[in-house]
Amino acid sequence: MAQVEATTERVVAADAEKVFDALADYSGTRANVLPEQFSEYEVREGGDGEGTLVHWKLQATSKRVRDCLLEVSEPTDGELVEKDRNSTMVTTWRVTPAGEGKSRVVVHTTWKGAGGIGGFFEKTFAPKGLGRIYDAMLAKLATEVEK
Repeated sequence: MAQVEATTERVVAADAEKVFDALADYSGTRANVLPEQFSEYEVREGGDGEGTLVHWKLQATSKRVRDCLLEVSEPTDGELVEKDRNSTMVTTWRVTPAGEGKSRVVVHTTWKGAGGIGGFFEKTFAPKGLGRIYDAMLAKLATEVEK
């Protein structure tokens, strides 16, 4: 099995604390910024950062749907980590200042991919697809926090 990684980033015209708070708001803002590939969104515990347990389905391709149950932690300042109980997928969100009234949001996802030829295709194409999904999410987040 190969390690698969996808990283997307965006500079947002809002301070880092405001952006981080919006990302950590699973009971409100997060649901509003999810693109169409996410469905069945449900906060099961918590709802604000550390200690949140959230569920969603992610339709990465027309044939590939991941049923995700994510535990949220905040290991360092400005960082949210979502660990999927149903797979090896881990998504880390980092929000850092990027100049006056701006912040940089980096989302990095890893998982253990399939082996063999399927794994080759997954490692080749999945990061680009997931990158497009997270790019759409970051655009919606920017619209939300730049108000």
